[in-house]
Amino acid sequence: MHIRYRCELIIERMAAPRAFRILEDAGLTGYTVLPAISGFGGATRWNRDTDMSASSDMVVIVSIGAQDRIDAALTEIERLLSNHIGVLSVGEVRVLRPGRF
Repeated sequence: MHIRYRCELIIERMAAPRAFRILEDAGLTGYTVLPAISGFGGATRWNRDTDMSASSDMVVIVSIGAQDRIDAALTEIERLLSNHIGVLSVGEVRVLRPGRF
């Protein structure tokens, strides 16, 4: 097994294309996007099925890569989060095929 880093970004769907560009520009070779169904944070509870507008939909973007590539994306992701609702976490993971990440 080989050490890589997992970047998980929960963000408004409308900001996702900008997040994709940030990850790609940092040299990350892939990401996966999942719908965020519901959540709670900042004293607010939300649910995709009951919100009035799809513009408030949230997605989860997951990317795994070498530490230098994740680090290269972090400054721009921080700027993105200064303008959009979102949460970022980064953690160490072990992968079987390091060449894919």
